[in-house]
Amino acid sequence: MPKQVTIALDAMSGDKGVSIVVSAALDYVKKDPSVILIIVGDETEINEQLAGETHSQIRIQHASQVVTMNDLPRDALRKKKDSSMRVAINLVKNKTAGACVSAGNTGALMATARFVLKMIPHVDRPAIITSLPGKKSPTYMLDLGANLDCSAAQLFQFAVMGGELASLTGLAKTPRIGLLNVGEEEIKGNKQVKEAHELLDASSLNYIGYVEGDDIFLGDVDVVVADGFVGNVSLKSIEGIAKLIGLLLKAGFNKNMLTKMAGLVAYPVLRALKQKIDPRKYNGASLLGLRGIVIKSHGSADIVSYQNAIKIAKEQVFADVPRHITQEVERHLAQAKKDN
Repeated sequence: MPKQVTIALDAMSGDKGVSIVVSAALDYVKKDPSVILIIVGDETEINEQLAGETHSQIRIQHASQVVTMNDLPRDALRKKKDSSMRVAINLVKNKTAGACVSAGNTGALMATARFVLKMIPHVDRPAIITSLPGKKSPTYMLDLGANLDCSAAQLFQFAVMGGELASLTGLAKTPRIGLLNVGEEEIKGNKQVKEAHELLDASSLNYIGYVEGDDIFLGDVDVVVADGFVGNVSLKSIEGIAKLIGLLLKAGFNKNMLTKMAGLVAYPVLRALKQKIDPRKYNGASLLGLRGIVIKSHGSADIVSYQNAIKIAKEQVFADVPRHITQEVERHLAQAKKDN
């Protein structure tokens, strides 16, 4: 295992741009000697943000273009070949960097990464996966929006990749994998879900069957599999509910003097709860299925959030995730052929 890994940071994309990326990078390398960060973007802007501060673990790679949040994926591919996003991904392709982190346009990032890095053999499409807070431990969920309509075979591929990632990151040695459905009964679900259920049930994966929405947080499951349409709606609903709870609690405790006193008494518990479910701790979604590591940070990520995305990228480089997923997909393919 290498002592240091190199990660390329797309500094120009995202809602907050270069200032957040540079600040996060400077702070991160001061705490972690195992990472070298290549900040990719307009060299003049990056140097302005660095304000003369240098560090042996930080390098700059100039890129003359920026992929905006409004750019169509095809335009990002054809017209912005020197964008910070494309250059950062190119650094992964040519082995200069072990991973790329970008807070940019998800569609453009997915299209560019797939075009440049290519897919792992026998994997049809990349899937977006992230971890969510659970009752006992985090739960991985995929796909979160890359593929709105999936076949049973693709859902099976997602399960294999998600299970292997959960294993490599230490969540569970043999991760429990569930298929998201409208009920736990076998008669429920659409055609693709039912067919995927049969494939998973016949595999050597630790498949526990159908799970429902509340199981994402409360169930005994490590990986939840869904198509991108259902996964993305679930994720956005989760984010909305979390914000609503925060607003309602704040309004409730500020209602009058008595509720303010109650808030002071409850503060230690509320602070612990906030730390446990802090969305910044879960920022950084992986684009699984590619021959390289690409981490999607939330577009509006702050310094703490962005640093978590860097941490996830580092962990996946050290774990050599693409190689292990390739081997796991090959193993399940060979097993399926043997069974048939």
